[in-house]
Amino acid sequence: MRVKHNKKRNTAFLYEVLVKELTKSIVEKKDNQKRFVSSLIKEAFGSRSLLRKELEHYVTLLETTDLELHVAAKLLHETKSAQSLLDGKKIFDAQTRIINKINKTLSQDAWDTFVPNFKSLATVASIFNPGTPIKQRVLQEDLLIKMMHSSQKIEENKLQSIDNIVYRSFVKKFNEQYTTLLAEQKDLLGKYIASFADNNLELKLYLNEEIGRLKKEVKASLKMEEIYTDDTMIEKTKEVMETLAGFKTAAPTKEVISKVLRIQELVREIKSND
Repeated sequence: MRVKHNKKRNTAFLYEVLVKELTKSIVEKKDNQKRFVSSLIKEAFGSRSLLRKELEHYVTLLETTDLELHVAAKLLHETKSAQSLLDGKKIFDAQTRIINKINKTLSQDAWDTFVPNFKSLATVASIFNPGTPIKQRVLQEDLLIKMMHSSQKIEENKLQSIDNIVYRSFVKKFNEQYTTLLAEQKDLLGKYIASFADNNLELKLYLNEEIGRLKKEVKASLKMEEIYTDDTMIEKTKEVMETLAGFKTAAPTKEVISKVLRIQELVREIKSND
């Protein structure tokens, strides 16, 4: 029999949940929640924490590609050995504390977080689980070795067909939750969500056009009387333009997305007051 995967007991999934909840709190300007989630991440995944050590084992196996097959097999063997030295009871207790805090403080929707490589996380968790049947473990180890050998992760190739239903469900919940956002903000966040599946390609193209539009709008605002007659407003407006100019070469990180969202709101306010 196959061992059923419990995502709440998957350390890497817990980390993904917290990171995405932190992103949401930043975007929605929920400072109290941002501080709470940030402290929770530090507590659970601090440099000396047990969960951090286990997370590093996940990262070692899932972020490695282009290895010779025998090297990939060796890396898997050594990682499993290191994992076996961790105290399973203490890991379980640490996970329980984080799960309880998420349940009590954050929305239950946090557990529906869309993680593109979820099946890969489940594969590693199953390999690490000593209760996994031998046949199941051998097949999953073989898949993981092939992933580390490949120049492109197998999971990414299968994402379109495997996670389509999960993705659509996530987008539906996103649209329901963010009904108060501006249309351009929803477009940006929608591209950000989809970027997990296409290596940021569509998001980068969209940002290139959107940043260009925002620069034009902000530059045009310098002609508004309430701005060009106020030295402070002129300085602030130029700072926004410099920020946008810097985004042209910046990676589309959570911080960049958050700032663009705020500038979109600023531009809409400027246009509404024009």
